[in-house]
Amino acid sequence: MHRTVICPGSFDPVTLGHIDIITRASQLFDRVIVGVFVNRDKTVSFSVEERIDFLNRTIGHLPNVEIVGFEGLLAEYARECGATAVCKGLRAVSDFEYEFQMALANRKLNPDLDTVFLTADAQYTYLSSSIVKNIASFGGDISGFVPACIHDEIKNRFSSQ
Repeated sequence: MHRTVICPGSFDPVTLGHIDIITRASQLFDRVIVGVFVNRDKTVSFSVEERIDFLNRTIGHLPNVEIVGFEGLLAEYARECGATAVCKGLRAVSDFEYEFQMALANRKLNPDLDTVFLTADAQYTYLSSSIVKNIASFGGDISGFVPACIHDEIKNRFSSQ
């Protein structure tokens, strides 16, 4: 059986927590699609192309992972690409409540789609892209939060603002 999962997110920017969840998903599934979600209602700091580039540079070495941008309903995109599951990382109980609602809605839209939750590694339970952007905007050290290969680009983006 060939199992395909989607790891969706804005990844604005990608963090070490995201990398951890995607890497672990790649060990559980045959094919992992990392979907960089285009949300017209959300103001982002990095373009879709930049976010895809960041992901390619940080997880592109994983042989069963592909990175794509997508817009629209996740449940429909999953159907189009043959995914049978969505993988989401959970940091805290508050994440679960929102993700549980999303899982139920996705399942209603696509009855063949399951959601798998992976708990964040303890060292990343507090970490989010918003925290990274906030720290970077004040010139703080983000080296423990983002992959080294994209650190300077993230830092430079916020130091110029």
